[in-house]
Amino acid sequence: MDAHDLTLRDGAEVLVRPIEPGDRDALAAGFERLSDESRYRRFLGPVDHLGPSMLRYLTEVDHRDHEALGAFESGGGLVGVARYVRDADVGARAEAAVTVADDWQGRGLGTALTGLLAGRALDEGISTFSAMLLAENREMIELLDSVGSVAITAREGGTIEVEVELEPERPGAGIGLYRVLRTAAGRAAELLHPLWPGTGPGEDRGR
Repeated sequence: MDAHDLTLRDGAEVLVRPIEPGDRDALAAGFERLSDESRYRRFLGPVDHLGPSMLRYLTEVDHRDHEALGAFESGGGLVGVARYVRDADVGARAEAAVTVADDWQGRGLGTALTGLLAGRALDEGISTFSAMLLAENREMIELLDSVGSVAITAREGGTIEVEVELEPERPGAGIGLYRVLRTAAGRAAELLHPLWPGTGPGEDRGR
């Protein structure tokens, strides 16, 4: 995807482009803008900062099996990221999540990023987004009932996994899909948990 300017419904403008390795500092600074609640939902636990291994994972992406789109404000600050990671076993499925800085929420940025991410996924042969959500999030559970294309596929411990079928004629799927992905924890959360792959002894888990 080429970089392009995006005008939000309140008139604010952002530059949306693929995340690059040189965006590590911007991503770290963007993380600092998130509230504790936003961090908890994104990583399924309290996270104080992003360590070097996490920043490498989040910025060194191939833009095919792992896509990450960043939204940058006029001053260069990163205010939103939309990301998917293709399932290694089911190539047409990918875990997805969208994160927007708290002071930029409610302005249409998340919905726009969701649409762009879904479009990129369809271009790469991905037809389904999956997402892991906190089961305690009753608001989200109720929302799932109103988004017909979302199905709960698994429950484990304090989380549920959902799947969303992407529709080529409506790749963004509207604000409902964004609200699901905004509260999702994607593959990045695994790097912060010692029981999941990707964090061996001595790894910086960002805590």
